[in-house]
Order: sequence, then structure tokens, then C-alpha cells
Amino acid sequence: MREQTLTFAAICQAAAMVQGIARKNQLDDSLFDLMLNSIVNTNPKDTLDVYGSDIAHLKTGLQLIVTQLGDNTVNKDPEITRYIVSLLNLERRLQGKKKHMTSLGERIDQCQRQLTHFELNSDNMIANFASVYSDIISPLATPIQIAGEPGILKQVGNQNRIRALLLAGIRAAVLWRQMGGKRRVILFRRRQVVAQAQELLKSIH
Repeated sequence: MREQTLTFAAICQAAAMVQGIARKNQLDDSLFDLMLNSIVNTNPKDTLDVYGSDIAHLKTGLQLIVTQLGDNTVNKDPEITRYIVSLLNLERRLQGKKKHMTSLGERIDQCQRQLTHFELNSDNMIANFASVYSDIISPLATPIQIAGEPGILKQVGNQNRIRALLLAGIRAAVLWRQMGGKRRVILFRRRQVVAQAQELLKSIH
């Protein structure tokens, strides 16, 4: 349950960061680097290693689990819920397509090699991550409609950042499934997931 909660928090965090860019042109650079790094960290020693071995790095996502899945309906954000559901749906479709999974692995390997020439958060790398999402993930289902300010969404840099974050969301969804995450866990063990998120938040100093 702990591993499922951490990986689900990462999905929530990616969704919230997408919303932050699209609505307010806001992005936490260190969290963005963390999410980008999760895409290329393909041989982690454990789940948390994917996210810099510190629960505090997933604080935003854990807080979202509490607000989105908790019993208090006041703070729920339907837009973030829609992004999360869309990411889970895309990941599920990806699992059924061996060819796409192979292509995804090859493209991520390519991104890892490019890190010898470019910084992780350089425009080149962000564009590379974005194209992996556009070429392989996006065509699997109806594209995720991102809501936000047209002026912000028109900027190519922002489009690339959003797609790179959606790819990080897919990475988290793949991990979540590997940890035994299933939709029915969210539906029927929702309170356990929330309780686990609250415990993890308490452990952050």
C-alpha cells in the first residue's frame, strides 16, 4: 500500500503541475527536474529512488490524494481528477500494446544517451520528452484536453513542458501498476490510500 500510495502521489503531482502551467504559467523548477528524472531513471533500487529517495519530493501529490480521495468534498478539483483518470486510461492502453512498449523503451534509452550532451531540463531534452509522449502515448486514446489560458498554451515551450509532465505521469502510472495498483484499489480501498498518504505526510520533516 505504501508503494502504491507513493506512485499514485506521483501521478497526482504530474497532473497538478500540468494544471499549474496551463492555468497560471507556474512551475516549480526543482519538482520539474525531479519529474523529468523519473522518466530516465529506469533501474531504480526501489520505488522512492525514482523520486530522489525523499518522500518530501512527493508532498504535493500526497496532499492531493488526501483532498481528491478524502471524504471532504469541498476541495476536490474535477480538472485534476480528469487528468489523473486520463493518464491511467492511457497507461492501461499502453500495457496492451507490445510494439508501443518496445518503442517507448527505445526512445527513453535514446533520451538517456542524449543526457551526455544536454542538461536534463534543457529545451532540447524537454522537447525530446514531449515528442516521445506525442509520438507514442498520445495516439493510444483520445488526446487529453488541457484546459487553461490560451496565451499560455500557445507557447511551444509550455506545450513541451506539459507533454513532458504527462510522460512523467505515464511513468508513474506504469510504476503504480507494477506495485499492484488497480482502479478497484482507488474505488474500494480509498480510505486506506488516504490514511497511508496522511501517514507519509506526517513522516516529512
